[in-house]
Amino acid sequence: MSTPTSDSKLTIGTGHRGSGGTAQAAPAGHQLDRLLTPAFVCLGLADLAYFTASGVAIYALPLYVTGPVGSTPGGAGLAFGAFAVSAILLRPLAGRWSDRYGRAPLLIGGALLAALTLVGMTVADNLLTVVLLRLLFGVAEAAFFVASLAALADLAPPSRMGEAISYNSLGLYLGLGLGAPLGEVVVRTLGFGGAWVVAAILCVGGAALAATIGETRVPRAPTAEPPSGLIHWPAVPIALGFFASVAAMGGFLAFAPLRADGAGLANASMPIFVYGLVVVALRVALARAQDKLPPLTVAAIALATMTLGLSVIVVSTTPLGLVTGTVVLGAGVALSTPAFFAAIFATATPATRGAAAGTASIRLDLGIGLGPIVLGLVAHYGGLSRAFVVAAVIALLGSVWTCWLRLAHRGRTGVTPVRP
Repeated sequence: MSTPTSDSKLTIGTGHRGSGGTAQAAPAGHQLDRLLTPAFVCLGLADLAYFTASGVAIYALPLYVTGPVGSTPGGAGLAFGAFAVSAILLRPLAGRWSDRYGRAPLLIGGALLAALTLVGMTVADNLLTVVLLRLLFGVAEAAFFVASLAALADLAPPSRMGEAISYNSLGLYLGLGLGAPLGEVVVRTLGFGGAWVVAAILCVGGAALAATIGETRVPRAPTAEPPSGLIHWPAVPIALGFFASVAAMGGFLAFAPLRADGAGLANASMPIFVYGLVVVALRVALARAQDKLPPLTVAAIALATMTLGLSVIVVSTTPLGLVTGTVVLGAGVALSTPAFFAAIFATATPATRGAAAGTASIRLDLGIGLGPIVLGLVAHYGGLSRAFVVAAVIALLGSVWTCWLRLAHRGRTGVTPVRP
């Protein structure tokens, strides 16, 4: 796994831009570590607007497909998952394009394309049309999300990358969390058409916010390294650990309500609510602490914490045990994603950050998709407890793998120890 040969290469184009998006020299050395710039805040707000729209769609889509469209729950599942197919396939290409042509075109274009697909849903009256629009929404998702991650890496000082990702990820978590209840309110008052229009307006707002940031990519010098490929190979070993954390998390999210029902909780959604609350609270509380240790060290600790939380859920069948395990699991998840993304971006130069973002986000999609599928098969043939056992084992193996990566990196000679 190669890394940039000097820390200075990672400071190029980090958070010091004029309105036109060109790099400017910092007047004082300490300002190189400034994080909360106007561009950084606008990027977070753009993410919040976009993912709130996604949350509205997540709530409205299955009801729309099984209601006005007249399809079945199976059709709703097909429509829901269709966007992931195009998103996974196009994320590497989106990363390459963002490195070649800039982050702004994909950020703005992705949000506007998402708005068009949501407006199109107002006239979609059959399942085929809905699926096609969802496939197009996956194209928008790939463009927006990958460019957003790459822009974040451009804007954040390398010494505060974990903190930056912690803050920025709140846009995704809060957006999805707020979008679903907003969608419910809008559907009840304005109908499904109103929900799609509101979601589209949010996407347009996200595009407008992204437009205020300017271009964050540093132009490549004629003698600089060649443009990135489709896959950022130095990040792949780290992304395997990230995949383990997401797969274990995805399994929990898929089966926590069933576990809650079996444990006798009156509200089966309680574990999901507690999980989300813990993740958001600790992302804020521990944001500054993220960068005190190398990110792979934090990532290994996070996976071990997730293993502990899932183990508590396995051995305890009481409501208190389930909630306790959920809190511990949420603490691990709060640390894992910022740590892994910080480690992945530490392997990239400014010219390859888009490819690194695409490589990492593929593992995010695969983990969320494959985790529930594999654990669902385990639950079907071996019971729910064994599914959580397998989730704990996945997290444990991810922790061991990440520890090995950290030790292997530390043992190398001739390579500057850039944050992983």
